[in-house]
Amino acid sequence: MYETIKTDLVDGLLTITLNRPESLNTIVPPMPQEFEDAMTKAARDSTVKVIVVRGAGRAFCAGYDFGGGFHHWDEAVTTDQQWDPGKDFSSATASATSPHQQFFSMWRCPKPVIAQVHGWCVGGGSDNALSADLVIASEDAVIGTPYSRMWGAYLTGMWIYRLGLTRAKWHALTGTPLTGREAADIELINQAVPFDELEDTVADVAAKLMAIPASQLAAQKMIVNHAYEQMGLSAVQTLGPILDGLMRNTPDAKSWIETAREDGVRTAITQRDGPFGDYSQAPRDRRPNPDHVIEA
Repeated sequence: MYETIKTDLVDGLLTITLNRPESLNTIVPPMPQEFEDAMTKAARDSTVKVIVVRGAGRAFCAGYDFGGGFHHWDEAVTTDQQWDPGKDFSSATASATSPHQQFFSMWRCPKPVIAQVHGWCVGGGSDNALSADLVIASEDAVIGTPYSRMWGAYLTGMWIYRLGLTRAKWHALTGTPLTGREAADIELINQAVPFDELEDTVADVAAKLMAIPASQLAAQKMIVNHAYEQMGLSAVQTLGPILDGLMRNTPDAKSWIETAREDGVRTAITQRDGPFGDYSQAPRDRRPNPDHVIEA
């Protein structure tokens, strides 16, 4: 039914799996649209009680796929093969066309959503995971926003809202990644467990939620969401993608993405993260274990 995701409904638990394992589940069309479609159907389906979002293979999601110069998004952001800021900002801020807003459908869904995070959860992938109601990660997962250094800006704002000012500023300005264990320790996410306990832990939490009436879950989710929306969440999510478009089209950003196109994504990433010695440039114990794989 879907090209980039898989869905599985068993006894009221819907699992949505990002399913581009060969590409670390990087985001390309039609993944955002398919994700929103699955989430919308789940909201309407009375047999769905709880939703788990996860990634196939060895990553939750490694962000937006910028290999080849980002041209798979040309229809939304270019005119005559040139960046069109008018098209970019209008498509990126409208819930019907914005990829990050399509993923943010999990926030708007009345059913509780658990993000099951393992491996790489970076860039737009981290924006998406943090939009879930509960986030449970493997201890060796890596969560971060390398776009803080080049070619992007916060999209959902959830890094800001889940952290206090001191930590939010640090990660916004440095792009410093966190392991799943570190993310749980500073309460960016709810819980971190060894990888071999991850699926069972998520299943246990989901079972507890399913023991609660659906209307009670919806009410509690609604009141917490509205509290954060009153803190300016919508305004932040309008500004974020506008700045993201601008930051993808500065002279520095254009030079960097040209490096990715001509010399490969690995070269561009090394250029960006090498001075910091993190993400793919980190020591082995600061990177996800490549043997930790989720079967779709």
